[in-house]
Amino acid sequence: MTLFIPSPSISGFQLGPLTIRFYALCLITGIIAAWILGLRRWKARGGRQESFETILIWAIPLGIVGARIYHVATHLGDYFAPGVNPWSVLFIWEGGIAIYGAIGAGALVAWLVARREKVAFAAFADALAPGIAVGQAFGRFGNWFNQELYGLPTDLPWGLEIDPAHRVPGFEQYATFHPTFAYESMWNVLVALVLLWADRKFTLGRGKVFALYIALYGFGRAFTEHIRLDYSYDTFGPIRFNEAVAMLICLIGVVLFAWLTRYRPGREAQVQF
Repeated sequence: MTLFIPSPSISGFQLGPLTIRFYALCLITGIIAAWILGLRRWKARGGRQESFETILIWAIPLGIVGARIYHVATHLGDYFAPGVNPWSVLFIWEGGIAIYGAIGAGALVAWLVARREKVAFAAFADALAPGIAVGQAFGRFGNWFNQELYGLPTDLPWGLEIDPAHRVPGFEQYATFHPTFAYESMWNVLVALVLLWADRKFTLGRGKVFALYIALYGFGRAFTEHIRLDYSYDTFGPIRFNEAVAMLICLIGVVLFAWLTRYRPGREAQVQF
């Protein structure tokens, strides 16, 4: 008997006149998980719930906008080719957001709001980092429901079955592929556990937890990007654009963590001023 991971036969359901997408539900679940864990850690550091919620209320929606912009910018042919409805750039429920854009835009907005709220941004980022990883673990299941962002063909027992209509052109003859959504979800859970352990073990602060998150996430993402079939349109030789970005993010995280450990030891005495 051949084993494989089946893909869901549906990607949403009707609720009256509304179509509820499982992709959106996975994202919402991830946001809630990140919020709950982040708030718990923030309050444990002495932060106020009101300031935490104010920052996220601004950062989350604008982070999603940034995630969509990054995805569209790196997949222009999917949205502005002949015969393609250009308004599809707004159809975020069909999938197509990039964590790189979400973290970049969300972090910028969070930094600006943190300054206004007189919050130590580095402490806020440290408190939220494990929650971000957990949230990503939930969010990746949206790719499973949409049958997208899977990897190269494989006959391993945990291969992911993809319906013919969702197979990447040129790979229609294959039925099972690497379940990169599962690989990345498991990696994200591991990253969260490492962050929680390291923070407790070494009393990290001043942005070091967030820097460690960047390094670990970028490291794992480089591997999943390498085997994914949703080709980026730009490459650096044999390296895809998003794979190169993941490597760069990992390097930035490592350098930032080393610099903070050397020149910003310890933890903040207070997180709000």
